[in-house]
This record gives sequence, structure tokens and C-alpha cells, in this order.
Amino acid sequence: MAKINIQFTLFSAFYSPLISTMSGGFLEAEGLEPEWSVSPPGVTAIESLKNGSAHVVQSALSQAFGPLNKGETPPAVHFAQVNEMDGFFLTGRQPDPDFTWKKLEGSEVVLFGGGQPLAMFKYACHKAGIDFDKIKAIHPGNAADIDAAFRAGEGTYVQQQGPFPQQLEADGIGHVVAQVGKQIGPCGFSSLATTRDWLETDMAKAFTRAYIKTRRYMNDTPAAEIAKAEKPYFPKIDEDVLAKCIAAYQQLGTWTPHVEITKEAYEATLDIFAYNGVITERFAYDQVCALPPAV
Repeated sequence: MAKINIQFTLFSAFYSPLISTMSGGFLEAEGLEPEWSVSPPGVTAIESLKNGSAHVVQSALSQAFGPLNKGETPPAVHFAQVNEMDGFFLTGRQPDPDFTWKKLEGSEVVLFGGGQPLAMFKYACHKAGIDFDKIKAIHPGNAADIDAAFRAGEGTYVQQQGPFPQQLEADGIGHVVAQVGKQIGPCGFSSLATTRDWLETDMAKAFTRAYIKTRRYMNDTPAAEIAKAEKPYFPKIDEDVLAKCIAAYQQLGTWTPHVEITKEAYEATLDIFAYNGVITERFAYDQVCALPPAV
């Protein structure tokens, strides 16, 4: 088998379409032996493409905006979607079936301190008609720091990707009150990236065949079955918690069956980052994205 190196920028159940290429045996069926890693804190997985240590990485379209803002060509191209919705949940201390985003104003909310998670959250507040500046934001650090802070009693609400919120519920510490993705709507949230040269290889075609099958599997397979296969990748998460998280993402529609990054999703991402002042011009689709290789 040919070894394929995959790197994640962040690792969570939100990225199950990529995880399940491995746990579901789809890569092996195409003659590819996966070896995976997570990029070090403060380093994006794009760096592993630049130094040649990875073939495919989990990334985000917004990674291309920094170089483009400087008039440079991005080092990677985004060729397939992972998630077409924001995958963050809002969890509160108490159950609240009547939750509205207005309740965040004046409340302490444990949030990511920057990057795409914060940009998306600010845009969600904008769409909800609330003033982000009226939120008492707490920024402890990375995903693990955020979870630890909320568990230690900081904040009334917390912003997290699954399965952290579902584990909080299982532990009796919090209750999911909202999904950020529902507030924003479809967009190009996270993606698969590589080099343009690699897209021309037979390995890229084999990977894409596996990924197409995986995306169908993500939509056609019960969450409990997916969770059982993925459980070895989440040793600290209860299997039923993982299944609950996967089911929530299935119901949200984040893992649409198509593989390509649509122009509609790309344009929605431009809207979000233009609102946040991250970009001052709307870059063309083909400056950031490419279609998956024909298989």
C-alpha cells in the first residue's frame, strides 16, 4: 500500500468525514495506508504541505486570505469541503428551551480568542441582531483550555465544537442551547487542502474516490455505527456521547453529500470575512479553490 500522510489543524468529531476515511476503511480499500497527525499549537497544517510532510490537510478557506491580502499566491489550494456549516455549539449552565441570542448580551461567554471561530461567532451575533461588544468575552486559549475553564466555573455560556458540548451534558455540567451554524447558514467553513501538483497524481484520484464514498457513508449510516468505528480516535469521549454529537451534525446538514466546494459556499465565506474586516476585496474562486480531481 502507498502511505498517505494526513494532518489536521484541529481534531474533533466535526471533521468526521476525514476521520472516517480512515476509521471506515475507505482509504485502505483504495490502496492507501493513512498516517495522521495534528499540527502543533499555533502552527497551521498548511505548513506541513509546504515542507512536504503531508499530502492532504484539514484546513479552512480563510487560510488563503492572509497571503492574498499581501498580493501573494497561497501555498495550498482547497479542493474539497469538509463542513458546509459552522460546527460550534453554545452551551449554558442551565437547560433553556427558550434561549435567544439576546441573552448573550451582558453575559460572560467563554470563546475562542481569534481566527475563524471568533469571526464566525461575531457574524452569527450580527445575523442575530445583537451587539457582540455587549458580551463579556473570556478567552482562555485553545479548545482544551476553553473546556477546562468552563468546567472550572468560568462563564455562563461556552462556544465549543463537538463532542465537547455533548460530554459536558453527559457530565451534568452544561446544556446545549444553540448551534452557531443554524444562525449563519451554509458557508465554506472547513476544507481539504493540498498542493496543485499533488492534485495531478494518481494518489489524489484514489484519495478522492475514497472521500466520495466516505461522504455518502456519513449521510447514509446511523450515527451510532459511525461513532463505534471512530471511537479509537476519541479515547477520552464516551461512545454514546460521540454518537450524539455525530447525529447532531448529520441533522444540521454540515456534511452534505457533494465533495466540491461550491461557489455559493465560497461567496458566503467571503461575506463573513468581509464583515469582520479580514478582507477588503472579494478574491476569485480559483485563487483559493480547485475542483477535486476527476476520478
